[in-house]
Amino acid sequence: MTVVDQLSPAALAQAPAARDPLGPVRLWLWSMAGLIFAMVIVGGATRLTESGLSITEWKPIAGVIPPLSEAAWLVEFEKYKQIPQYQQLFPTMTLGEFQTIFYWEWGHRILGRIIGFAFALPLAYFWLRGALTRGLKWRLTGLLALGGLQGAVGWWMVSSGLTKRVEVAPERLMVHLLLASITFAAIVWIAVGLKPAAAEAARGLKAGALGLLALVLTQIGLGALVAGSRAGLTYNDWPFMAGHLVPPMDHLARLEPWWLNFLENITLIQFQHRLAAYALLALALWHMVAARRIAPASRAARRATALAGLVATQAVIGVVTLMLVVPIWAGLLHQAFAMVVLAMAAVHARRLV
Repeated sequence: MTVVDQLSPAALAQAPAARDPLGPVRLWLWSMAGLIFAMVIVGGATRLTESGLSITEWKPIAGVIPPLSEAAWLVEFEKYKQIPQYQQLFPTMTLGEFQTIFYWEWGHRILGRIIGFAFALPLAYFWLRGALTRGLKWRLTGLLALGGLQGAVGWWMVSSGLTKRVEVAPERLMVHLLLASITFAAIVWIAVGLKPAAAEAARGLKAGALGLLALVLTQIGLGALVAGSRAGLTYNDWPFMAGHLVPPMDHLARLEPWWLNFLENITLIQFQHRLAAYALLALALWHMVAARRIAPASRAARRATALAGLVATQAVIGVVTLMLVVPIWAGLLHQAFAMVVLAMAAVHARRLV
């Protein structure tokens, strides 16, 4: 699809001589992708610093302003003291330590609001200027709705850790991160599609590229389960797990009903994350070889090679993170690089469809 195909009649009438009439829209979308990338990193830091439960209420309007006096801080601290996380994990926490974790979670929520406004206001502007086709309007409106849903899912996740748990439910963390990742990938997909490119002689590579994109998203979801269940703090050897390449079956399937193991059994949670990493690396390498054979020296072959390199680098980062027992810097690097891999997978797949 060319730039002209993407333009509405009103936009064509207003800017017939424009060299890149969709340039501002594309720049805005890439900026939104950057903000969501930052949001994922801040979210990861919030999780790794145990800050996610420090704000025990959801106040979309009043919550914009943090406590401004010592009395207000003490009120928030008392609310935190009522939940199991404080009582069981941090009963000696000081007010100063609470303020640190509070600001991580507050910053995460504020960034979410900023992203909402940064998406909605330019969308309205471009819409009113007639710069969007009908199809593009629907896709962008859907992304705006997805962002609103993400806020609700975030509170749904936080609320799971306020009563009977000392952390958020891992499966809710997985939904939260997956929703952000899907939104990020969708924005990259749309932004890439707005810029015309020469046709690529890469027949037969489309399925592999889409499969890689789907597997990257799957692996991100499995990684969220590892993070939420703290499974990365166990089995810190590699390529073995407590001396086994494949853990014993009684370790992998010790919970009833059987399906609960995939969500709550830390042995299986880490093992399935490892297996998905091996599968992703194998598929990326196979796709690279196929691209270099089918379309040698092409853009598709270069992208496939770059993607395979990124996946391999991410695998190394994951192993190092595991063997170091997940220090904060390594955990954040691993999460950030996952989004880099996802962006590359989305760009590559979009150029082939």
